[in-house]
Amino acid sequence: MNAIAPQVSSISALPPADELDRSLRDASPAEVIAAALKTVGRDKLALVSSFGTESATLLKVMADVDPAIPVIFLDTGWLFEETLAYRDTLIATLGLKDVRSIKPAEETLSRDDPDRDLWFSNPDACCRIRKVEPLARALKPFSAWLNGRKRFQGNARADIPVVEDDGARLKFNPFANVSREELEAIFVRAKLPRHPLVASGFLSVGCMPCTSRTAEGEDSRAGRWRGRAKTECGIHTMKTS
Repeated sequence: MNAIAPQVSSISALPPADELDRSLRDASPAEVIAAALKTVGRDKLALVSSFGTESATLLKVMADVDPAIPVIFLDTGWLFEETLAYRDTLIATLGLKDVRSIKPAEETLSRDDPDRDLWFSNPDACCRIRKVEPLARALKPFSAWLNGRKRFQGNARADIPVVEDDGARLKFNPFANVSREELEAIFVRAKLPRHPLVASGFLSVGCMPCTSRTAEGEDSRAGRWRGRAKTECGIHTMKTS
């Protein structure tokens, strides 16, 4: 055990999220990640990444701060092969030390989605068993987590704070203030590899059945759950202990 790592047992033992948010409102992404590390320690902090079209930027900033921060990757069973290959590319390129691929419980899939068509009949339930529940289990050892949401993505993300309380732990949004132009600058400056599907018109990539190409002029996430009112998978609205 790391004797100097803070031992935090509950959200009540941590600084208030609104207090941290005020202090980090104008901080750079690297400063936000460093503050998260200082607040809970590496053993209690995780970064959740889809290894999607924009993921390389946050992973790069994190790796520059501490490449050994645990990274949780949800392997839903419906991901593009290109995403799995991109994950492996970024692990090697950025020198990530602790990437944990999390899968849905087989017994849950056998019971609730035996024909693999739940994505069509009930996409919210599909996201719940393939993403929300597995992530909730994976996050149990941690007191805080990092994610890559940005305000420019709009909808439910338009007003996200830099730090929030998700009901069970602190949630840091290091890229909340980052613009689309700043994101692109990170790609260029660091010479980061792009997700293989970007060149084919996929500006946001999730599970295969619920992801389509984005037309010129559309919002970058327009290809997710196209034709449905759904805009989020649920991992950012879950309230779990």
